[in-house]
Amino acid sequence: MALSGLYIVTPDWDDTQKLVEVTEQALLGGAAIVQYRHKFADAALRHQQAGALQELCRRYQRSFIINDHISLCLELDADGVHVGGTDASVAEARIQVGKQKIVGASCYGDLQLAHLARDTGASYVAFGGFYPSRIKKYAVTTPVGIVAQAKSAILLPNVVIGGMTVGNALPLVAAGADMVAAISSVYMAPDPQAAAREFANLFAVRQA
Repeated sequence: MALSGLYIVTPDWDDTQKLVEVTEQALLGGAAIVQYRHKFADAALRHQQAGALQELCRRYQRSFIINDHISLCLELDADGVHVGGTDASVAEARIQVGKQKIVGASCYGDLQLAHLARDTGASYVAFGGFYPSRIKKYAVTTPVGIVAQAKSAILLPNVVIGGMTVGNALPLVAAGADMVAAISSVYMAPDPQAAAREFANLFAVRQA
């Protein structure tokens, strides 16, 4: 499956039914990739939620990625794993999941991290935060210009994250962002399906 389009990341919701229902609305709206991320779930809840989301993604034929937990990715045979600066290294993740699965890497605003991620087996690199986020707390220090730099220097699909709305994602997509990651702009929208469709349309317009 192509690494492009709207990349939704789940919020820390304990309500599995709500999580699945809203995710399905986003998939109906055109979300291309789902990352399961719940930093506070215990092992049982993580397994339940990830299993339910994976089943949903398979039904819609969309990529399903698990944040951080490589063992869970392997247990469920998910499509891939995403690792950050405090998680397992890209090299370790690639060794554990093998050659066929997706390995994503958080590179923040650092092109050197992106070079290292590429050289050690990443499938895509993630940059951000670009804008203040309602969900994740980080320094908003990533320059918009890093997208164009990465397109010419890294030669891997890239995803932008951090306070993404359709409006502020637009210049990043125009600069060459392959994926836009969104949490609250989709999951906390009054109409998640419509919100996802607006993001997905950014890429449809570019491809037209």
